[in-house]
Amino acid sequence: MYQVDLPPDPKEVAPTEARNQEKERQSRFFNVRTRVMGVDLEALNNQVEERKLQEATERSKKAAYGKKPKAGGQPRGKSKDLSGLRQGSSALECSLKSGGCGTNQVQYDLVAQMLEKEEAERTRRLAKKVQNFREQRQQLRNRREFDFWDSNQLWREFPAYLGDNAPYYGQASLQCFSGEDLERAACLRMQQEQFQYSLERQLQEQQQARVDENCTDMLDDQLRLAVDMRAAQLAKLEESCRIAMIAATANANKAQIGESRAMSPPPPVTESSLRLGIQTLTFGGPTRQLSWLSGSAVSISDNRRVLPYCWKGMTPEQRATIKKVQETQHHEKEAQRQAEQALDAKWESQAINLAQAAMELEEQEKELCAEFRRGLGSFNQQLAKEQKAQ
Repeated sequence: MYQVDLPPDPKEVAPTEARNQEKERQSRFFNVRTRVMGVDLEALNNQVEERKLQEATERSKKAAYGKKPKAGGQPRGKSKDLSGLRQGSSALECSLKSGGCGTNQVQYDLVAQMLEKEEAERTRRLAKKVQNFREQRQQLRNRREFDFWDSNQLWREFPAYLGDNAPYYGQASLQCFSGEDLERAACLRMQQEQFQYSLERQLQEQQQARVDENCTDMLDDQLRLAVDMRAAQLAKLEESCRIAMIAATANANKAQIGESRAMSPPPPVTESSLRLGIQTLTFGGPTRQLSWLSGSAVSISDNRRVLPYCWKGMTPEQRATIKKVQETQHHEKEAQRQAEQALDAKWESQAINLAQAAMELEEQEKELCAEFRRGLGSFNQQLAKEQKAQ
């Protein structure tokens, strides 16, 4: 009733064996008599023996399943080459005669490869015969049955619809349906031509706009250059006038200095003046009286200085001369002022002329822009008419 001869469970036996091996190892390690310094040589020898036993077991398993390297064999596959088939058969004969293939599994693999190759060769020959038969006997022009795979066979038997007045179709033939366009190709071609024409016109307009813009920029540059050149010329004229005025003023001042020096020459050095100077240095200065002569009232330290307490004043002739010189200077000043006024008037006229020239250039530019806009508007109207007519 109860089976008591069952083998023990390996999972339950493995821990017990591991514990027993650990106890034996500890008994060897902790035994003073048998313990030696270094490695456990006995345990290493046991491990080597176990490894060899495991490898021998694995080799026997592989030999049993036919996993040894094949002598003279080829990998399995459907080859269509007769030379491979002959080589496989020769290798099989050699292996059967010599008995060096190992196990029967290798022989079975070689036989299976040969059978697969024969089957593939047979299938290839059959397919080639079928293809030759179809090419020679079953051509499209010789068939008589209806082709189920050709759905447009009946449509090709009738001509295409040419129009509502075609003699091949009647009024009730239902050949013209809503949504059909018989002139589609012509319409597409006309649309393409119209699109190309409009594109060319746009390109021409863009090029003309660029040319007009370049002309406008060139006119602006020319106007700017003219204004700059005129400003440079005016600046040069102003600088030359200023230099001329400075030179004239310097010359006038030099002339006045020369006249003043000519009118009042320094007094000559005489014996009396020397004696008077020595007397002045010795006794502190003589007693001087008021006199009409300016030479008698000249300071000793500075010949150009007149002592007012020794000089009565200028004579009427001297006063008349001074007044005449003042009148001359007044006339010269008046002439200089008139020249400056004339120069200012000339400058103002030049500025007015420049402003008028700038205004004229602006008016011309405005007229050109207006004319260009009018021409562009008329061109656009003409183009719109042509497109509407088309």
